Amino acid sequence: MVNSRNISRAGAVCATVCAVSAAGAGLAPAQAAPVRPPAITAKGGFVMNTGTGAALFAKGADSRLPTGSTAKIMTAHVVLSQKNLDLNRKVTVQMAYSDYIVAKTASSARLIVGDKVTVRQLLYGLMLPSGCDAAYALADAYGTGSTRAARVKSFVGRMNAAATGMGLKNTHFDSFDGIGNGKNYSTPRDLTKLAAQAMKNPTFRTVVKTRSTKQRVTTKTGGYRDMAWTNTNKLLGTYQGALGVKTGSGPEAKYCLVFAATRGGRTVIGTVLSSSSEANRNTDATKLMNHGFRS
Repeated sequence: MVNSRNISRAGAVCATVCAVSAAGAGLAPAQAAPVRPPAITAKGGFVMNTGTGAALFAKGADSRLPTGSTAKIMTAHVVLSQKNLDLNRKVTVQMAYSDYIVAKTASSARLIVGDKVTVRQLLYGLMLPSGCDAAYALADAYGTGSTRAARVKSFVGRMNAAATGMGLKNTHFDSFDGIGNGKNYSTPRDLTKLAAQAMKNPTFRTVVKTRSTKQRVTTKTGGYRDMAWTNTNKLLGTYQGALGVKTGSGPEAKYCLVFAATRGGRTVIGTVLSSSSEANRNTDATKLMNHGFRS
């Protein structure tokens, strides 16, 4: 009769000998293959886990590139960081905001001169249709100085001060909306860190994840007007768990996107800068989010 205790003992000895032999031969135990990073068309890309801060992908992560309208993340952040902020404060739309849109051929929230629009509504107009008129209104309202030019300059100064305070060493703004004189630049890593900070604010999170909204504003005659805004971020509603954050584009910036998504209790956030087309921008971001959740 075969003794089962002896078989068990022999098996244990064999396992030990085999392990020692494998080690001596330089063989490592079998491990899962590392997740291969995706190829993206964008000049720069970065993804991190918001829970741990760990970088999950980096391509040109610290390369300074034009921001496009992703700069408006900082515009919103500066406003929302205001002490004793009243989101229901009404701001009267000035002709200067409309003239600016025309002169710059800029993206617009289609604000009507004379209308009274709340700060909350301006944030929707800023982040959904990427309204440069809304950005101008916010900079004018929350800058300091006796002239509009002085107020705008001080507001942009606050944007840069906030970037310095966050340790964004490769970021600089020279406008409130990303349309500048060649000195609006950041990096995929810096913009991702900025977005992660901005997403801590519940109002910001609510605004950037909104696909479309209708907002009733007060006209200069005391009546009402309904404004309809649609988010330029097409990943909302098409990518499972997408949370926002902000698109950007322009002749120099090409196509940019700061994005965030959550699945299974895990959130990833990242940036692609200078992608070759809107379609490729969305594809790049999708690849990076998928990679982030697999990593």
